[in-house]
Amino acid sequence: MQHRRAFLRALAGASLASVGAAAAGRPNVLFLSVDDMNDWVGCLEGYPGVRTPHLDALARRGVLFRNAHCTAPLCNPSRTALLTGLRPDTTGIYNNEQYLRPNLPQVVTLPVHFKKDGYYVAGVGKVFHHVAGFNPPDQWHEFELQQFDDPWYRRAEWYPWVKKIPPPKGHPFNGLDGFAGEFDWGVLDIPEEAYGDMHAVRWAEAFLKRKFDQPFFLAVGLWHPHIPMYAPQRYFDWYPDPRLPEVPENDLDDIPKIGQTFAAFRRDEYERIVTSGKWRDAVRAYLACISFADAMVGRILKALESSPHAQNTIIVFWSDNGWHLGEKRHWHKSTLWERATHVPLILAGPGVQYPGRDRLQPVTLLDLYPTLVEMCGLSPRRDLEGKSLVPLLRNPSAKHRPAVITHEAGNHAVRTERWRYIRYHDGSEELYDRNSDPNEWKNLAGDPRFLSVKRELARWIPASSAPPQPNRDQFDFDFETYRYHRRP
Repeated sequence: MQHRRAFLRALAGASLASVGAAAAGRPNVLFLSVDDMNDWVGCLEGYPGVRTPHLDALARRGVLFRNAHCTAPLCNPSRTALLTGLRPDTTGIYNNEQYLRPNLPQVVTLPVHFKKDGYYVAGVGKVFHHVAGFNPPDQWHEFELQQFDDPWYRRAEWYPWVKKIPPPKGHPFNGLDGFAGEFDWGVLDIPEEAYGDMHAVRWAEAFLKRKFDQPFFLAVGLWHPHIPMYAPQRYFDWYPDPRLPEVPENDLDDIPKIGQTFAAFRRDEYERIVTSGKWRDAVRAYLACISFADAMVGRILKALESSPHAQNTIIVFWSDNGWHLGEKRHWHKSTLWERATHVPLILAGPGVQYPGRDRLQPVTLLDLYPTLVEMCGLSPRRDLEGKSLVPLLRNPSAKHRPAVITHEAGNHAVRTERWRYIRYHDGSEELYDRNSDPNEWKNLAGDPRFLSVKRELARWIPASSAPPQPNRDQFDFDFETYRYHRRP
């Protein structure tokens, strides 16, 4: 641990001038993310009455991509795709157990590319996946590790920087007997300023007050509204009687076997919530955590606005994936339906034209890497698999290819402005007309009238899928030196 801290201090203390003058005059980037936030955001109208004033204001002064989707509906593969610019079917990173560094040592990530092109690169919180081994220190000039709201649960081998403490009185706070671990919700008996994500907020505020001799890339990763869904009481008070999602009894009857398997993943948690009469409480907690996340985003944006960097900073706001709250009888993410893939994505600042005019074209988070390369004038990259959003930022009517989402090897969804087409690795299919069926309740894949629609959408599906990379249990990892050794 001491060796790693010394390494980080050495990086943080490096002369800013030594980073290089090549980036002089280029815009800064505030790369701001949340975790598991679906489209229950005011500007996306996914849930009536949700309170997200800061995100809504950012969408009005920037560009909201109303039809944005993750590249994979799970934290690690989603973030890996975004930060490498490569699809899961190219990298073989499909789950939360696969390290990036030892499996793909030659890949140049987004922060490293900014470093190489003369930016000062810093981060805080959850940017890469949050478990130790997923965020090598050499990605950054400076990085502040994440703080959690539940240090009594965090596993020592996953989070060696976290000091474990006994669980507080009343845990689990959701009132479900024995329902401990990460799946919990409620109000912690601490001040709002003491919540874990607030550490990242304060760190970002302090960073934005500093002066730099060259542009910076600052990544701020907030944990909320990811489970455990803890938030101060005032955010719960905003939602005294939340609306529950509609879940038709026969909704899964026309779903292929693999889709049903995805829907059944961790179903015991969903069923326990419902049968215990806690469904409304859980939805309320998710809404409270969205509003808490919005408030923290607002603080960071306010710090930027009052800083010397306000006029020359591109703001990118994104969530890594969506979240089910009972739709398809599912809780969590890890499906290829809209609820798990649809995410908020907003760009604002230099280079964004026609602010306040939403873009309706389907896009994915994979598109962010080439977008920022182009907006910031970085060295071109020919290996990136996303498509720059700059044409859409300049022209709201520009064309863009469909969004393609992958969950596990060989399972893909294709999203256009009207259609969602899903094809699983065994060839089984789903097709939804989102204009007439926004809840995706009627699978049209078996209707011969839509053969041409399926044929057109299917051409966007990757022709092959890389085999899965080894899981992290195949490596010995040392946190102090950040070295990996493949087990025989």
